[in-house]
Amino acid sequence: MTDNGETRIRDLSDAEFHARYSCDRYTATVLSNRMRYIVEHMCTNLLHHAFSGILRDWYDFAATISGPKSTNYSMSTVSNSLVLFSGAMEHAVRNAVEEFGIDKLRQGDVLMVNDPYRAGNHVNDICFIRPVFHDGEIVTFVALRAHQLDMGGVVPAGFSAVKKDVYENGLVIPPMLIYRDDEPIDHGFHLIFDNARYAALLLPDMITIYQNLLLGERLMRESIERYGVEAWLGGIRYSVDVPAESMAEAIAAIPDGVYTGGDLVDADGIDDTREYEIKVTITKIGSHMELDFSGTSEQARTSINCGMFDTLTAVGIALKYMLDPTTPFNSGVYRNVDVVVPPGTLIGATPPDGAVFIYWEASQPVLLSVFRALQAAVGEDAVAGDYGSLSIHNGHGVTEDGTPWVTVAQCGGEHGPWGATKHGDADSYNAIYLANNLDPATEAIESDLPIVVLRKEYVIDSAGIGYHRGGAAALRDSMFLTPANHTSSPVHTKRSSGTGVVGGGDGRPGAVWLLPAEHYDVAERKDLVPLEDPEVYRTSTPISGLLDPETKAPDPEKGEYFWFGTQPLWRTQPRDVFRYITNGGGGWGNPLEREPERVLRDVRDEYFSIEAAARDFGVVISGDPHTDPEGLVVDEEATRRRRADLLTRQA
Repeated sequence: MTDNGETRIRDLSDAEFHARYSCDRYTATVLSNRMRYIVEHMCTNLLHHAFSGILRDWYDFAATISGPKSTNYSMSTVSNSLVLFSGAMEHAVRNAVEEFGIDKLRQGDVLMVNDPYRAGNHVNDICFIRPVFHDGEIVTFVALRAHQLDMGGVVPAGFSAVKKDVYENGLVIPPMLIYRDDEPIDHGFHLIFDNARYAALLLPDMITIYQNLLLGERLMRESIERYGVEAWLGGIRYSVDVPAESMAEAIAAIPDGVYTGGDLVDADGIDDTREYEIKVTITKIGSHMELDFSGTSEQARTSINCGMFDTLTAVGIALKYMLDPTTPFNSGVYRNVDVVVPPGTLIGATPPDGAVFIYWEASQPVLLSVFRALQAAVGEDAVAGDYGSLSIHNGHGVTEDGTPWVTVAQCGGEHGPWGATKHGDADSYNAIYLANNLDPATEAIESDLPIVVLRKEYVIDSAGIGYHRGGAAALRDSMFLTPANHTSSPVHTKRSSGTGVVGGGDGRPGAVWLLPAEHYDVAERKDLVPLEDPEVYRTSTPISGLLDPETKAPDPEKGEYFWFGTQPLWRTQPRDVFRYITNGGGGWGNPLEREPERVLRDVRDEYFSIEAAARDFGVVISGDPHTDPEGLVVDEEATRRRRADLLTRQA
């Protein structure tokens, strides 16, 4: 029995199971898996047929299945694509359908909505919703939220942390039809194309999205015809109940108590005098949990805010990572969880001044705050912090023949390291915990755009130390071949986001520079911009990070904070280079317990230097990792003495 007095699903008799779900266990399992197959099939098809790079190369979309109104639109199934969309999709469907009017919907309709305050995420993420009918009744909603390359506003493609309100942000679409009777509604398309740039890419993407809604509907109809509508609806309830029960049991397994956590965002796009703080107080009693974000800073003056639905997503994903990673994410995650999000705050922004665009820069700290709050409760199951910020880069210009181009999330710090767990070292090149996108291929970037990707590599001594080390920071140099304008939004470089856990160390904070060709011309010198040359940094334009104020080189310990918002628009000349270094991921466990041969391998692979191996891990290594990496040797006696000394200091 659960603490609510209900019999666990696994303990139900066959008759009880059938009474609850209108089918047997086998059928419920088949339908639950079938729903996952449907959304993944829709996403795979969209991935293969999308036209814009943001969908084709970034996987910037998600598909969901929601039940009818009688289930309160419970979201039974989400795709494994962009996690940032997942938690908000249930609310997007419910709010759009209710506001439009469920009685006005008919077979062949597609609704769309992109309002962050009604549907979550930002205005470029349009949610397309199709009701699925059976015998004249709506039995399911299938939805696809997909990023559109541009939705108007003051910045092409929209990615900017300096937009000040919803009017600068871009076109807001309330719930409205875009297809009726499976025919496109012209004024719906005109509304978008008359306000957005790059309509030549938007149109084929939107048609492809519509076709994938039809695909999802067809697959659902096949399932309903085969198993019956009551079994289908039972399958939706079963799919939601299993994660709900699993999460309740996971919550019950940690000690009752009150736990607190928090994180900071460096600054908004107005000035660097105001930091933004996220605070969470978690009260856990039995199998229930309340997360109260009271005390969080008021909403920012620019578009670094997120809406309350994005906060809910971050909470749900954090709890899945830490407490219940084995069952699917859907509405059931929240059944025993209450979340308090004060309106008008950084994580619960309200219009018109609380603009929402770079929303993950507010919601990702929500996830890290929950991680930190629950560390003591979960013990060795704690998860170290990741690189924390996408530091997203957005550039645009025209080619020599006048063709406009735009790069979105391809040349910044969009990918980086995760934090370590009890299971092992962390990977060094992923999306943030709240995303699950692809890394755009260098070949695709260079063939589509006047850009040369010069470097994508790891930064030595940047990972958080530990028995399991964090992921190393990622460095990316991108050279632009035509004059261009850029926005850059690294809002989390003032301190580490990659917090270490269980005795592990923090990852090193990252930084961003603009390296003008007038000081170092890659084409003329026929060589990459050096990594350590002091003159390179001295002649650079710092954009963000803790840097030595004189040399402009990284100085995480004593450096001065350089603020990304000093220029709302960065202008470059041909062959100028942007350099991004992400934050490092946090480590897990005591680094002095890491096996020397694993430290040796890290030195060989240049995750750590010989000096860091001795300083931080107490492992003394001789040899040259550059010229003879396989000839590196651990000095066992010196290591024993060094570790004994460090353990004494640690004690």
